[in-house]
Amino acid sequence: MRSVPIPVDVSKLAITCVKAPRPRVLNKDTGEIKTDKNGNTVYEVTVSVEDEFGRIELVKIGITGEPPISVGDQVNAIGLLGYVWEIAGRWGIAYRANALLPVREAADA
Repeated sequence: MRSVPIPVDVSKLAITCVKAPRPRVLNKDTGEIKTDKNGNTVYEVTVSVEDEFGRIELVKIGITGEPPISVGDQVNAIGLLGYVWEIAGRWGIAYRANALLPVREAADA
């Protein structure tokens, strides 16, 4: 199954970093770190996402390179995409962004 990227409209979402960025580990036994097709380290950031109705979910967002954010920062997810996945009858949505910037920097960009 090839996953088609689904653009996420973040205009009505409040995104907050709740866990510091860290390299994504592919294999806990070997410590192998995920890299993109160019060999750059892929980081994962756990964020809370609140919609306009006050519903909150925790999600992990993957990003190439360490983003300049820390716990507690309000975040602007630039180019956020969702990818539906399925493995052995289980499924979910993986998220990836082009950039994760603190809201104060994203407003300047």
